[in-house]
Amino acid sequence: MEFLISSAHAQGGAQPQGSPMVSLIFMLGLFAFFWLIIIRPQRKRQKEHEALVTNLAKGDEVVMTSGLLGKVTKIDGDYLVVQAAEGIELKFQKVAVHAVLPKGTLKAI
Repeated sequence: MEFLISSAHAQGGAQPQGSPMVSLIFMLGLFAFFWLIIIRPQRKRQKEHEALVTNLAKGDEVVMTSGLLGKVTKIDGDYLVVQAAEGIELKFQKVAVHAVLPKGTLKAI
């Protein structure tokens, strides 16, 4: 069976250990990869959404995360009232706003 397993490995001899510096560099590289690919873009989107929510004003036409389109009629702390149709007003949390539409979009639909 020597052709499958080398003699030195089969005897359980001391295996060469990698340099601790190589392991440290690998871990730092892995952290940098996660930072650039996952964490940084997510934080950027979070800041953009936070800016969108803080800049909401009465009269803005919005799309909610549920897909509902409407016009903001009242802002009350962390909540806002959205007019979905004539005489139908719904109360949502501000964080449920997905995007602000250009003025006149609701009339065009």
